Amino acid sequence: MIHPEFTKILAAEHVEQLRQDARVVRATPRPLVDTRDVELRLCRIADDPQLERLAALAERPLPHGRLVIAATGGQIVAVLPLDGGPALRDPFAKTAHLMPLLELRAEQLRDPAPRRWFIPRYVSLMRGSIHA
Repeated sequence: MIHPEFTKILAAEHVEQLRQDARVVRATPRPLVDTRDVELRLCRIADDPQLERLAALAERPLPHGRLVIAATGGQIVAVLPLDGGPALRDPFAKTAHLMPLLELRAEQLRDPAPRRWFIPRYVSLMRGSIHA
């Protein structure tokens, strides 16, 4: 068994270490990324010219199938195939902050959450009235 005074000393040192860590976190500000103008959506037929332009900029063929698109200011800057595979990104635009958003949205669209089946209220009321 540990002596109570030794436990107090260890706890005080731990609290002081936590305070120092908190000061370090507050002292280093995180760069903020403006995502107010970002649009995430599935591709449309009207997007074909911009998608072809993006594929030409990336010097890669346009993937087949459904695509999740990240657009800023009305311009498509990144594309991620729903079927999997590498993303197409505009090499002249900052897109690093968009990739986690695209991956998350693609994952949501790939495996939609299962719908819960609700028993209507009147059915449960009928069950209650049968046993009454």
